[in-house]
Amino acid sequence: MKSPLLLAASLLVLSTVSYGFLETRALAHRHRLTGTTAGKFLTSEELWFSQILDHFSPYDHRKFQQRYYEFLDYFRAPSGPIFLKICGEGPCTGISNDYLGVLAKKFGAAVVSLEHRYYGKSSPFKSLETKNLRYLSSKQALFDLAVFRQHYQDSLNAKLNRTSGENPWFIFGVSYAGALSAWFRLKFPHLTCGSLASSAVVLAVYNFTEFDQQIGVSAGPECKAALQEVTSLVDQGLASNTKAVKSLFGATELKVDGDFLYFLADAAVMAFQYGSPDELCNPLVQAKKDGEDLLAVYAKYVNEKFSSVETYDQEYLKVTAITENSADRLWWFQVCSEVAYFQVAPANDSIRSSRVDTRYHLDLCKNVFGEGVYPEVDMTNIYYGGTKIAGSKIVFTNGSQDPWRHASKQISSSTMPSYLITCHNCGHGTDMRGCPQSPLCLEGNAQNCTSPEVVQKVRQKIIEHMDLWLSECVSGDSRNHMTM
Repeated sequence: MKSPLLLAASLLVLSTVSYGFLETRALAHRHRLTGTTAGKFLTSEELWFSQILDHFSPYDHRKFQQRYYEFLDYFRAPSGPIFLKICGEGPCTGISNDYLGVLAKKFGAAVVSLEHRYYGKSSPFKSLETKNLRYLSSKQALFDLAVFRQHYQDSLNAKLNRTSGENPWFIFGVSYAGALSAWFRLKFPHLTCGSLASSAVVLAVYNFTEFDQQIGVSAGPECKAALQEVTSLVDQGLASNTKAVKSLFGATELKVDGDFLYFLADAAVMAFQYGSPDELCNPLVQAKKDGEDLLAVYAKYVNEKFSSVETYDQEYLKVTAITENSADRLWWFQVCSEVAYFQVAPANDSIRSSRVDTRYHLDLCKNVFGEGVYPEVDMTNIYYGGTKIAGSKIVFTNGSQDPWRHASKQISSSTMPSYLITCHNCGHGTDMRGCPQSPLCLEGNAQNCTSPEVVQKVRQKIIEHMDLWLSECVSGDSRNHMTM
């Protein structure tokens, strides 16, 4: 890590250039849910907040501009709740019109959403060199949320012409943002009445073999066997004619075989993670029964459904200029420095190639970010508690087919209930997004799920906990929502 003096010399104020960010593509190792399509926002009007760069230094007083959004149409002023939706590891281009909007209308809440530092337009620097990424961490992001929360409450009090008092706050997040939601309640219980941690990856994992194993379970025996045969054919093809195999998948630019094999594994993962398993499995299973070329069938699926290849190229991940796709480099830095989530092949019965192993991930981290960047998994789990998180008033939800659920808290307790949504296409963030999750369905419509009643049952449980915890905030004095 470079010295603070060198870092200070390189700091630049965030440019006001308007970047045209594209819809975010959800990657298995990036698992983000920030992308939406046009016309599906509660609001996309940008607002700005002056944020502290380093919350842990008593000497560094630099600040940067952080983007946020607010939606007040359902707000029952002056005492209605405030819902803080955490944006995760991608550009935050508005507040999505998903199930959160339904909840806001029900509770008469204002909705605010803060873009994660470094992502989208909220970068403190004009270059994403490794030395400039030292302030990119979940710990800094949590303090961003706390400082923003206080700023927004003070601003609201001023608008309402009151000198004191607080609205009840509730925190929401999906995936990595879901982990931030749980961690925020853990670290700042006095600042929120509770939180929803949807598909929250609270456990940093060095060798995440359970990820691949869940894909096998979600796929079922026939589809799993077909996917394993595809992997075997690809491994054989790489050994005999690398260029031909990569050309079949439109991925000749992936010079590192590990990048190519990761790309192919992710293509399968997306079907289960985001609730569309039949699109992948039905043609593969049928082709296997008919004795057709499985490699050609899988290549057709990949080329039609998963065509963006460059984000798997390590040379691309080295690009330090801020672009519409900078989130890939930024999230890999968080993976390589803090949480790992290395989706490695299990020793036996793996779907992904055995070449996607720990060494592949470590080599990628070193190649992209240089020496000294290493995931401090043990320290992360010590700091937050992993799945033994000792918080309270946190609702955890997971989809039964989502491979990420094994990094989430799945054992329920009285103050931290956990619900598993079980259905054929219940994936990542099902409670907030509906089924399938990609593309986003307006208002998180659960009717696309094979078992919409299961989704509705969990949503009702969420409402019950929110109603109770928000009531505890506003009854008596403000100390009620500090109870651990």
